[in-house]
Amino acid sequence: MGIGNELNGDDGVGNIIARDFAERGQKGWLSLPCETVPENFTSVIRKEKPELLIIIDAAQMGLEPGELRLVPKRRLGSDVLGTHGIPLRHLVSCLGKHAKEILFVGVQPGRIAFGEEGLSAPVEKAKERLMGILQRGEWGKIARLG
Repeated sequence: MGIGNELNGDDGVGNIIARDFAERGQKGWLSLPCETVPENFTSVIRKEKPELLIIIDAAQMGLEPGELRLVPKRRLGSDVLGTHGIPLRHLVSCLGKHAKEILFVGVQPGRIAFGEEGLSAPVEKAKERLMGILQRGEWGKIARLG
């Protein structure tokens, strides 16, 4: 599940990754570009019952732009904030009943402003890096947010 608003610069990174995965036809993946309404896709998760659900979103984590982190559930909705006000902790709790494992990958944005289409250079690089990590099944190599 990719979350984000592509009209707000780097906030769109999760949505862009999910869409790019879908367009590239990644085998073994169901890619959901959820934009800013991931709750509208919960029925898909309930139906599919994935072994692994990866949620990707821009997250203000106090890091350098483009940094990636696995964000523990306990940190969602605390000092790690999504850039669009969706209650991510609630979303993950609801989806936890239907997915065996859920990973939340935060991408530190650099530029978020309404009307700023496209990703900043560091977040574009992070997007490509994260897509490679996912394709190789190496999400365990993403650092955890302390």
